[in-house]
Amino acid sequence: MFLSMTGFGSKSYDFSWGTVLFEITSVNHKYQDFSVKLPKELLSLENKILTLLRSLIGRGKVKLSAEITWAPGAKIPVVDEEGLMNFYNQIKKITKRNNLASPNDITNLLLIPGVIDLNENSAEHAAHENPEIWDNMVKEVVNSLMEMKKNEGEKLRVKIENDLNELEKFLKSMNELWQKAKNDAIESIRTRIENTLKHYNLEIDESRIAFEVSMAADKWDVSEELTRLESHIEKFRITMNLDESSGKKLDFLIQEMNREINTMGSKVADSEFRWQVVEAKTCIERMREQIQNIE
Repeated sequence: MFLSMTGFGSKSYDFSWGTVLFEITSVNHKYQDFSVKLPKELLSLENKILTLLRSLIGRGKVKLSAEITWAPGAKIPVVDEEGLMNFYNQIKKITKRNNLASPNDITNLLLIPGVIDLNENSAEHAAHENPEIWDNMVKEVVNSLMEMKKNEGEKLRVKIENDLNELEKFLKSMNELWQKAKNDAIESIRTRIENTLKHYNLEIDESRIAFEVSMAADKWDVSEELTRLESHIEKFRITMNLDESSGKKLDFLIQEMNREINTMGSKVADSEFRWQVVEAKTCIERMREQIQNIE
């Protein structure tokens, strides 16, 4: 399964006091980098939501935000009359005891914390009283994100599979070219050694020539690299079809493929073979770029 690390999701939920809109975005990142931005009425949910996100999403830079749109009248100030009069009576007692003039205007007392309630605590009460409801909301928002991540992941799979098929074609071509290039290279080395011996009137020792050819061949033989590249491609296909998203595993296999290709390019001098190496490296690089976006 392929899950893109790029995605967006949103959900809105209605309450008697207003509407809460959740939005979540995700972009590339090697690890889990999650952040939550909530209105002050919902701040008590922050740690709980972060823990939930970490359990639901593998990796990526994820931002979740919530915004409250208050219902009409939900933020009309409500005066705590009992509290206000309690403050006022206390002040009257103090002024009388100290022979001071009693205040006739009580509007200044409205500034005392707790006297006026803006009704914003209705959302705060909901956060405390029904935490499981908010968990379900966050899960639904994450599900909308995951749906987009799956869709984007399938698009990435198609592109990567196309490049993988191309890489297999280049591997087959390199195998065929290598068989011809290997024979030509061996014959070229043998000829150079024989010509050198003849030039200096030295006796031709077939066993010595075979030894020198063998030593030279070890330096440019790419049979093992071709075999390992084929094995990496097979493992790559198996990993692509795992149930879980395996971006890190695929990224590791791409690095191994690239290493084998680079080694072959440095060993073989045949121009046609080296051109196939360039084409194969291009395929691998395209795959690497796509895999960077897989969870």
